[in-house]
Amino acid sequence: MGTVCLEPPPLIRDIKVTVHDTSLVFPADPVPNEPFFLSNIDKVLNFDVQTIHFFPAHVEFTPDRVAERLKDALARILVHYKFLSGRLRLDAATRRLEIECNSEGVGFVVASSECGLDDIGDLVYPNPAFERLVTKSMDILQPDNQPLCIVQVTSFTCGGFAMGMSTNHLTFDGLSFKMFLQNLAALAADKPLAVEPCNDRRLLAARSPPQVSFPHPELLKLDLPQGQDSSRPLVFTDAAEELDFKIFKLSPKDIDRLKEKAAKDAGGPDSSYPKARVTSFNAVTAHIWRCKALSSCADADDGGSKSRSSTLLYAVDIRPRLEPPLPRGYAGNAVLTAYATATRGELEEWPLGRLVEMVTEGAGRMTDEYARSAIDWGEVNMGFPHGEVLVSSWWRLGFADVEYPWGRPRYSCPLVYHRKDIILLFPDMVTASQNGGDGVNVLVALPGPEMAKFQSLFHKSMA
Repeated sequence: MGTVCLEPPPLIRDIKVTVHDTSLVFPADPVPNEPFFLSNIDKVLNFDVQTIHFFPAHVEFTPDRVAERLKDALARILVHYKFLSGRLRLDAATRRLEIECNSEGVGFVVASSECGLDDIGDLVYPNPAFERLVTKSMDILQPDNQPLCIVQVTSFTCGGFAMGMSTNHLTFDGLSFKMFLQNLAALAADKPLAVEPCNDRRLLAARSPPQVSFPHPELLKLDLPQGQDSSRPLVFTDAAEELDFKIFKLSPKDIDRLKEKAAKDAGGPDSSYPKARVTSFNAVTAHIWRCKALSSCADADDGGSKSRSSTLLYAVDIRPRLEPPLPRGYAGNAVLTAYATATRGELEEWPLGRLVEMVTEGAGRMTDEYARSAIDWGEVNMGFPHGEVLVSSWWRLGFADVEYPWGRPRYSCPLVYHRKDIILLFPDMVTASQNGGDGVNVLVALPGPEMAKFQSLFHKSMA
């Protein structure tokens, strides 16, 4: 058996969405109007992330009733997440980004589609038409007064519906967003909060004075011209380039094979980590790193290309790594970028186990002192994570495990934009729901020649 490379299925081009109502939802109870501090991790994430949660029809909960329940639950949850109904602003004195908790509301949109949920086709494969299921900005508001969160409920002709959410990334990371969804679901069911949110972002404030005690090669310092607005990260600007897009599906057995392959040459006399540290994420990430780095070599016979370095980036949750650990309900961004660097020659020659060890070492580097040093680096520099490839994992965030009054989503996914330097890991809907497995879909976007080489390397390494 081998991995499956999913070619683009027939995609519905227009899901024919009609918007029926656009409104703002305000906190159910008064929220203090005061500035809300954003950490140095938060402030570089000033861009919107869209997620879509698809639900089948439910006998007791029609889409209209769901919209009413969600709108009411949103009003109540905004009391606990006081920052979410506020607006971004730049402090004139400090030039620091913060949220003004002015209770100006989150967006709420009710829409319908002329399609049934089954008409949309493969929910796993990113479809540009899914953009119609998310509202990215409110036309009723000025550009500088947009909500930090907009929820859109779109009903389908079959009785199913989609909950599309657009949130500014500086409000949540993946783990805190899942907790937000759990709390929203609990309030929609008239239950207590699942997790009490901790809104104190000063737990991740820089030290005074800042103490940058590590070199941080994973971070790129930007020298901005005088007067340049630094509130939007320039690193996330897309380059105009035609990209092929493919999904590489790894079954639970494929992942076990990768782990077994890595374990054979991990934990040797020169190794820093024993075989037991070969995790699914580390094995898959190491495999992807090798394929991506070698596929970008312009000429396989060019000896110089083998000496070029490749840096892999991936997120590490620092909540349990700090001293003391962050509260379980920490509601902000608490992930930092780990890295591993090797030459292309090393990536080609070294066994998978050694690459897995490097991924493990990168995460192990993220101690309390290293995390605090990275936060302090952001206090004295304007910059962002920088590498050849970022592996962004939605694999085990568990958005589809959230239990709403109308049941769990059939599938939850982000709205995907193709980027050659970002490879996404998504849970596989089929193995998770039918086989109880833990498969993963690897979403890759590359120029045609690089994609052909990536695909060849991906399957060859799995053989």
